[in-house]
Amino acid sequence: MAVRHRLIRTRPEVVWDVLADGVKYPEWVVGPSAAQPVRGRWPHKDAAIRYAVPIGPVRLSNETVVRRCEEGVSLELEAHAGPLGTARIAIEVKPWGEHTLVVVDEHPLRGAGGFLHNAGFEVLIQLRHRAMLARLARLCESRDDPGPGPAARTAGASAGRAGSGHA
Repeated sequence: MAVRHRLIRTRPEVVWDVLADGVKYPEWVVGPSAAQPVRGRWPHKDAAIRYAVPIGPVRLSNETVVRRCEEGVSLELEAHAGPLGTARIAIEVKPWGEHTLVVVDEHPLRGAGGFLHNAGFEVLIQLRHRAMLARLARLCESRDDPGPGPAARTAGASAGRAGSGHA
């Protein structure tokens, strides 16, 4: 079972907004391209998206289904990877001070992925998670650029008033 976490320097709501947008799935998950809704309303239970995964000259058509969703807190997905089988991917979103701790837990359920699962396979999943969480962090942190906070605006206004006589 591959478990990995990352501190994302933004509010949990921002992270959840990205996770709750099925079309953005290929922007943070390593492998997929151009996700399209198949059924339901993502991220509600049983909603699904379909996407292609290019592997060299071959393009696999895969699907991910929401198996469980606790809005703003957790999202559990089942990724169908064609001949490779299926995997369970659980994502937890936890407030951590002013930031968000995201925990990803993935393991194969059925098919070749489950049969071939071993320590080497686990290393590959960990590397994929590291890249995936880095992409998620970049996407979320770039969306949450609110500019200066109230304290900075107040300080800036005070400095502007103090320096206004020197213009």
